[in-house]
Amino acid sequence: MRRLFLVSVLLLAACGTADTPSTPAPGGSGALTPIKLQLQWFYQAQFGGYIAAVDQGFYKEQGLDVELLEGGVDIVPQTVLAQGKADYAVAWVPKALASREQGAGITDVGQIFARSGTYQVAWADSGIKTAADLKGKKVGNWGFGNEFELFAGMTKAGLDPGRDVTLVQQQFDMQALLKKEIDAAQAMSYNEYAQLLEAKNPATGKLYTAEDFSIIDWKTEGSSMLQDAVWANTEKLNDPAYQQQTVKFLTATIKGWAFCRDNAEKCRDLVVAKGSKLGKSHQLWQMNEVNKLIWPSPGGIGMIDEAAWKQTVEISQTTKNQTGDTVLTKAPEGLAYTNDYIKQAIEQAKAAGIDVTGSSFQPATVTLQEGGA
Repeated sequence: MRRLFLVSVLLLAACGTADTPSTPAPGGSGALTPIKLQLQWFYQAQFGGYIAAVDQGFYKEQGLDVELLEGGVDIVPQTVLAQGKADYAVAWVPKALASREQGAGITDVGQIFARSGTYQVAWADSGIKTAADLKGKKVGNWGFGNEFELFAGMTKAGLDPGRDVTLVQQQFDMQALLKKEIDAAQAMSYNEYAQLLEAKNPATGKLYTAEDFSIIDWKTEGSSMLQDAVWANTEKLNDPAYQQQTVKFLTATIKGWAFCRDNAEKCRDLVVAKGSKLGKSHQLWQMNEVNKLIWPSPGGIGMIDEAAWKQTVEISQTTKNQTGDTVLTKAPEGLAYTNDYIKQAIEQAKAAGIDVTGSSFQPATVTLQEGGA
């Protein structure tokens, strides 16, 4: 009964990818080291920086031949990493920490997303503007470990998720909200929220606008948690060769994300060409919103902020779900995170002329098309 809260974390190990060496392949001084990076979802602009780093040759500059492994509903990136089927993985911090508590030997070595992009969205005329307003409502959430901020926000507002709301298992889209089957829906700022603005209002024949909806932003509610991070194999971090490889991987990754910050449309095109099922305007919106979660980064992209880390851990230990379970039963033990390698990568990227803070970043205004075309 106990770990219902962690259904996704302990899902089956992901599909077969062969173990990869952490030392250069044979064949001379020009040989590249093969690397596998497990993404946590399907190809989309959420992973634009990694896609760009491959396409623009930034990984090859570091002597790495990086293969991106697409994620999906039944793939748990941190499990793939812990089982040695990938060299690095992208995963949300609370999900990964839950896996660590269950024995996964993984370490956060680069906190790419400095801010959370999770919303709870309702109709503007619903009266739902804060977590407290969810009382007595039908509240959609995806589950699979994506609901932690929602439960934390409700708990902070004095609500019992098991009694004060009706929880509804939501699909990874916004159809239930659009059909008014639920009162509030989970959405990422860079994905599902855009799906609402790409939908046509049958009453007007035009696309919905932001004025048609109200947003509960967990950053405002004080229950946001750290999301996309680069995780490494903890045991391998004892190996100097893997340490050096990690710095190289992070250096190239920084270049990739800086490229997408400065070339959002180009990265949009790279993501679409990669085979994303989402359209061009949707991907440009996503690229723009993802950049907001990364930039500006005063301490340098990927640096793990201690206060944000502590908040994520505290919420994970104290927030209960509808069955009374918490994400974590105790504080993370061992090397849960380290800034050692990202610091070196930031310095190397700076030395190569890369803007690692994005202090002058200004988001664009993106016009969405029907269906995200």
